[in-house]
Amino acid sequence: MAVVLTKDNFNQTIENGVSLVDFWAPWCGPCKMQLPIVEELATELEGQATIGKINVDEQPELAAQFGVMSIPTLILFKDGQPVDKMVGLQSKDALKTKISNA
Repeated sequence: MAVVLTKDNFNQTIENGVSLVDFWAPWCGPCKMQLPIVEELATELEGQATIGKINVDEQPELAAQFGVMSIPTLILFKDGQPVDKMVGLQSKDALKTKISNA
């Protein structure tokens, strides 16, 4: 399962290693297609990368902090620093490649 991230647990969750964070909302059509892919990655990459999700309606501060204007937006972090930002629906293979190259 992807980790539900909030402003309270965000920094400590992503501070070490590779993390992929999905910014989404329940009313967003493409987000509903992205979420199962994110959940699959969380299962497949357990122990290799942290996969998290942020509901932008519940965590607007985090969305603003990373300049999220459109959703879904996926941001790849390495040791707490953003290294890649993808806007729009992403395939599982594309995400796996980016995670393994981070």
